[in-house]
Amino acid sequence: MAKPSRLGLMSAVLSALLVVLLVPFGGHAASPSVVVSRVMTPAKLVALTFDMGSDAGNVTRILSALSGEGVTATFFVTGRAAQTAPAAVRSIVAGGHEIGNHSHTHRLFTELTAAQIATELAQAATAITVAAGRAPKPLFRPPEGAYNSSVLQAVGNAGYPHTIMWTIDTADWQGTSSTTIRDRVVSRAVPGAIVLMHVGAGAPGTPGALPGIISALESQGYRFVTVSQLLAAPTTGQTVHVVQAGDTLYRIALRYGTSVAAIVAANHLPNANLIRVGQILIIPTAGTTPTTPPPTTTPVR
Repeated sequence: MAKPSRLGLMSAVLSALLVVLLVPFGGHAASPSVVVSRVMTPAKLVALTFDMGSDAGNVTRILSALSGEGVTATFFVTGRAAQTAPAAVRSIVAGGHEIGNHSHTHRLFTELTAAQIATELAQAATAITVAAGRAPKPLFRPPEGAYNSSVLQAVGNAGYPHTIMWTIDTADWQGTSSTTIRDRVVSRAVPGAIVLMHVGAGAPGTPGALPGIISALESQGYRFVTVSQLLAAPTTGQTVHVVQAGDTLYRIALRYGTSVAAIVAANHLPNANLIRVGQILIIPTAGTTPTTPPPTTTPVR
């Protein structure tokens, strides 16, 4: 048998060293990204967030409204949006606002492999950094809010410890009026809430809703913060439950000795069947009798 060449031996050694460097010590992957739809804080804080997926149609008006009220917010930007509207991204940063990663092409992460997710996040981070002059880490929001356990692991591996969802969906992208958006936010506001809005031309009611949202909630004692500031807020001693695969609200209620209705009310859930793996639920004070599970309630997968 021919002896391996010195060059071949050196290549083998270098390959082995590369594997050691790429594989985490002990063979452990990074922790999965943690889903945050609300921060459990006693402080009356609210984070306004805006998704910039494809166009920046209302960015100027939104920034003007926020500036007029002295409020800073968090913008989740795609890489493609940063490439096509870099001036808008620069204006967001110039206004003192926070930037997060919203993927590169806005593809559903639940339909991608771990390698594709890593590529999406890396390409978006590069494009956003070029446009904004700062990196979007550590904040990430999944396109269309779609995630599962595999997505959370891939996102965590990419260096994003938090996957930011929302407490209040304004549905502004449906062309909702400013009045409806304002009323929806004000009526559902709770300490630690995260509000979802959009900057695209398809959400024309958003800029006009902002002054009313801000003035109404400030009159109730709320302050507006960025997502990073909200994550750093002091938390309450409330019992919380992180939704696992197979959970239903009925099973969760039985476990904690409360009721489905109480959990729904405490978390402002619009539908008792729509809970997600990784979602954080406040568990109300025990003592109520668990309710009969709704006929259509199905376990989370």
